Amino acid sequence: MSPVRTVEKTFVVRSALGLHARPAGRLASIAGRFDSEISLGRGDEWVSGSSVLSILCLAATQGTVIAVRAVGADAEQAVMEVGALIETPDEA
Repeated sequence: MSPVRTVEKTFVVRSALGLHARPAGRLASIAGRFDSEISLGRGDEWVSGSSVLSILCLAATQGTVIAVRAVGADAEQAVMEVGALIETPDEA
């Protein structure tokens, strides 16, 4: 059994359009692949990383700093993959 870990790291939204519906959907999809519980934070507000609507409620525009927190055995990998999407300059 793998140990439960908590990993948190901050990322900067790089896309000119911010975290709008399409990247929010992709982010929620990525979060759903992990066993870890993933949360996104902006300031004092934290939301579920698996909820598109919650992610949209963060209103994260380009340049916004977003904290990603994962709790679980695969927390480090989860934070890195979610963070990579947040820091993607523009959608491919």
